[in-house]
Amino acid sequence: MSVQLLLVGQLTGIEDFLLSPAGAAECAAAGYARQHSLAGRSHWVTLLAEVIPRALLAELGLPRILLGASGGGQFLLVLPGDAGDAARQFLREAAQSVARLSGNRLQLLWGATENLGDWSVVRRRIQDEFERQRSEARALDPSVFEPFTEEAPPEGDAYFPELSRALWDADSVGWNPEEPARIVVGPGKHTWSLASGRNPEAIVFARHAAPSDDGQAPADLETLARRAQGKPIWGVLRGDADNFRIRMRRAQTIEEHVQLSILYRHFFAGELEVLCSQPEFWRKVTILYTGGDDFAVYGAWDALAPLAREMQRLFHRFSEENLKEFPGPEGKTISMAIALAESPEATLASVYREASRLLALAKAADKDCLYFLGRTLEWKQLGDAAELKDTLVRMVNETAASRHVLHELSRFYHKGAAAQSVEAELLERPWRFQRRLNRALAGAREREVQKLRAHLASELSSRGAAQVRLRPAGLVALEWARLTTEVQ
Repeated sequence: MSVQLLLVGQLTGIEDFLLSPAGAAECAAAGYARQHSLAGRSHWVTLLAEVIPRALLAELGLPRILLGASGGGQFLLVLPGDAGDAARQFLREAAQSVARLSGNRLQLLWGATENLGDWSVVRRRIQDEFERQRSEARALDPSVFEPFTEEAPPEGDAYFPELSRALWDADSVGWNPEEPARIVVGPGKHTWSLASGRNPEAIVFARHAAPSDDGQAPADLETLARRAQGKPIWGVLRGDADNFRIRMRRAQTIEEHVQLSILYRHFFAGELEVLCSQPEFWRKVTILYTGGDDFAVYGAWDALAPLAREMQRLFHRFSEENLKEFPGPEGKTISMAIALAESPEATLASVYREASRLLALAKAADKDCLYFLGRTLEWKQLGDAAELKDTLVRMVNETAASRHVLHELSRFYHKGAAAQSVEAELLERPWRFQRRLNRALAGAREREVQKLRAHLASELSSRGAAQVRLRPAGLVALEWARLTTEVQ
């Protein structure tokens, strides 16, 4: 009996590929391609890590059970030792196809080693194989890692937007050996179902998309913005499990590694798709991708923060139920960031890039938090901000001075260096804040409105230590309420 081989595949350069500029063919499709290019690229990367290992097994006549884990830009296979040469040849051809379609921005690397010794040792050997492969590829052909020029655009420029549209209502995807990295919507030489349910052969693929007004296609960015309450803006929400790589490196066995990979992959794909299908979200948000430890969605701005809160709640429950036997906090919390489109000309790629930057800021500041409307908040603070926002919106709706309420409050919260001096004056002289708030609400004498006024003044201007910690929540609540009540 031959020794088993562990084969690990990995896609590298994903972020650079997702945000790479479109070629001429893609730009010619105008607005449709601007939105769906990034979506199609995201879907393609997600499906590559699912389709390539399945196609490899099918081509070699090996059973599906040998696929240990897949998704999130990587996969793991357990192969009989005599299948090693054929598997390497298959992956070499697939890697060349990946390079052609991505303009050499995305690379497929793999490492194979005997399933002998501790998992930490096996993992190290695989990493060494990755490094060797990178070095050999550069030595043989330095252009392998150089992007295509404008004169020679990638083959996938016209392919990705169309893939995004076709996957919206597809039942299956296929694969053909002539172009091993090109995902075929519908049947191919080998075909796999995308249907949800208990089919073990189906590919786990979250693809909810808010429908257009006629229900015949995914909604465009302008439609999503119009569906927002208040100011018509759309945005991008990104989420990422904190210290996920550390959690995976602490796996003691290959079985534990596979178990964790499957748990996280199924959580993000399954829970996010179910959540986005709920009545408050299904017409407002579209899934961009779900990975092994992260996700991204875009949609109407007012749906993103509530969606983030729900995802954090579900992830907390997931951690408590599935990770309690694993010591340490790594991989048990999640941080997120929301970026809003600042102008009608903003592209999905540019706002996605900004969401990535804001997520990095949130993770640098703390763990288990959200960057939203200019501030990094703990999840409890986001709940406080939501309550304050509701109070502000209610006061605006129940007074005759709708615009003046938020305008007066905004004068205390300028950005930049002036903000600190203004806030310091507010804390030293809180009676000024009370006087301005009373003047803004002049004429509103109902007892309930006065209670709301007193509560708001206490939350925003109290000098107590506990309230000082709530100031970021107050700033977010103020901007949140302004966007909610603003009408174009």
